[in-house]
Amino acid sequence: MSTCTRKLSFRESAIVPAAQGNVKFKKDKNKNYAIDLSVRHLSPPERLVESRDTYVVWAKTERNGLKNLGQLRSRRGLFSKQLKSELETVTTFEPRGFFITAERAADIGYPEGQVVLTTD
Repeated sequence: MSTCTRKLSFRESAIVPAAQGNVKFKKDKNKNYAIDLSVRHLSPPERLVESRDTYVVWAKTERNGLKNLGQLRSRRGLFSKQLKSELETVTTFEPRGFFITAERAADIGYPEGQVVLTTD
């Protein structure tokens, strides 16, 4: 990686109050942005008041609007009660902020569901 890493934290949420997380990103030598997102204690989307099927991660960009970065995958370990969710991806668009929505499908072009976490 050719530049320094930026780190943004997700703000507290009334929808998923126990959730905590952050996003690290930096520009690589190919002028893409490597993104590493991690969230703990995020309840399964089907347990929300407005039940959904998945969480989708979005990037706010300065010149290209909102970009779907992908589905947030959750892990629930046999020996861990802590819910961990992660997404590692690369994008050509420079991110200015991030948010996570609860959606019915992951392959959507614009957020339709409720915003559950945001960095700003």
